[in-house]
Amino acid sequence: MFVFVMSFLTYILLSWSGGTSIQDVTIAFFLAIVVALVVPKFSRSSFWSKGCFEPRRVWDFFYFVFGPYAKAMWECNVDVAKRVINGEINPGIGKFDSRLKTDVGRMMLALFIVLTPGTYVVDIDDDGVFYIHSIYLPSTTPTEADLCRHFAVWVRRIAE
Repeated sequence: MFVFVMSFLTYILLSWSGGTSIQDVTIAFFLAIVVALVVPKFSRSSFWSKGCFEPRRVWDFFYFVFGPYAKAMWECNVDVAKRVINGEINPGIGKFDSRLKTDVGRMMLALFIVLTPGTYVVDIDDDGVFYIHSIYLPSTTPTEADLCRHFAVWVRRIAE
């Protein structure tokens, strides 16, 4: 039912042009039925059975994105702008063990890191070790906080 409702609403929102017609609602209804029938056959049951849509996890996700992550984005944008202007860079690749067990958690952490200015995920080992290129590494052995702030802690709360 959740997939049907989300598919229906997504189609309506994407096709919105100031109003809705009966054609839009009909197309959304039939496409939502198709998606609701097809998605469970292709999804892994372990992902859906772990409760990724629990209210606490959803709340933590939105709190993280609009709180600590938004603040980190602002700080990183300002930091990268300063480094571009004054030329104080020390690029390099650092590694840290994320201790994430699921592919969803690793993907989520990688996306948060890549979206942060000045950092890029080069590789992720099978054991969850991240290799990150950064515009500025403060030392030859950077810590997890130097490479991705405390994003891994939040991702462990949300996706693990």
